[in-house]
Amino acid sequence: MGNCTAKQKKSSAEIAPSDVVKGSPSIRLYGSSSCPRTFCIRIALLYKTVSLQFIPSENPNFVPDTVLQCGSDTVSGSYQTLLQYIESRFPNPPLLPRVGSVRREPAIVAAARLQHKSMTWHLDRMMRGAAELALKQTRGVRIAVDPSMGSPRMEVRKFGRSYSQLLEVLLEHAQMEERIIFPILEKADRGLCKAANEEHARDLPIMNGIKEAIKSIGVLETGSPAYQEAMLNLSTRLTTLQEHCREHFEEEEKGLLPLLEGTEISKEREEGMLVQCFEVMEGSHSHLFHFLMAGLLPRDAMLYLDLVCTCMSRQRVASILQVLTTRMEGKESLIWDWDP
Repeated sequence: MGNCTAKQKKSSAEIAPSDVVKGSPSIRLYGSSSCPRTFCIRIALLYKTVSLQFIPSENPNFVPDTVLQCGSDTVSGSYQTLLQYIESRFPNPPLLPRVGSVRREPAIVAAARLQHKSMTWHLDRMMRGAAELALKQTRGVRIAVDPSMGSPRMEVRKFGRSYSQLLEVLLEHAQMEERIIFPILEKADRGLCKAANEEHARDLPIMNGIKEAIKSIGVLETGSPAYQEAMLNLSTRLTTLQEHCREHFEEEEKGLLPLLEGTEISKEREEGMLVQCFEVMEGSHSHLFHFLMAGLLPRDAMLYLDLVCTCMSRQRVASILQVLTTRMEGKESLIWDWDP
């Protein structure tokens, strides 16, 4: 399970929304509080680190009732019109695809690629988090960069909760592939997905072993020989999982997913597959949606929001995006944090 050979690099300037940015105009957004596309506009503005005031309206229709006021400008129209205005007025971080980079691929393929990116990013963060725990706690050094982290055992518990979130996403993604993507490819070429299925099974004991290792660390005396041995065991298992995931995702993106692009799939069937994808990954698209989105660069996150909006019911999407918007407005950024 893993790929994306090119590492994603996020700076806080790229992805951190804030309440007020010096010199930026105050923006007012008028629109329905139950419209998914209005939520997407709000999220786009939060990524742009501008001062935003949302003023809800009762009319549930998106056009022309969503209005953006920025300084002396008043803009209304379609979702794309508003998004393009935001992009031109506030170019960083970029939210729209690069010119010439748009590729026509089945929606399920696009979703799988973006999920790979998010999981790869979170795995990288887990590796760095484990290294910090090992370095600072085995040397008896308290973590000074974030006093809210609490005691060493509290730090381990928070690390464990974050890993549990990643584990749920990894497992749901694997189930989605096995139930939706692989059967279609197997119809065209029996045995084509055998290796991928075997890799899923191979990594399951490693994933569970990491969870058990974290539990062990949480009850051991910090800095003791047993603690250091457990930390080494955790690091080794995480490294193995990270390497396996990168290789697995790369194999899928180069060898399997392109075969779906060459398969004739009707628009209705394509949308149906995406609906099934999100149904299988229920946890990732309800209580873990913010976690999944946190692993994506803003441009990729907006692409993923488009996919979600095209195949989920209006009420379901609005519920998911309401939670995401609240988290973005309540925190300094969507980058990695230790909170569940």
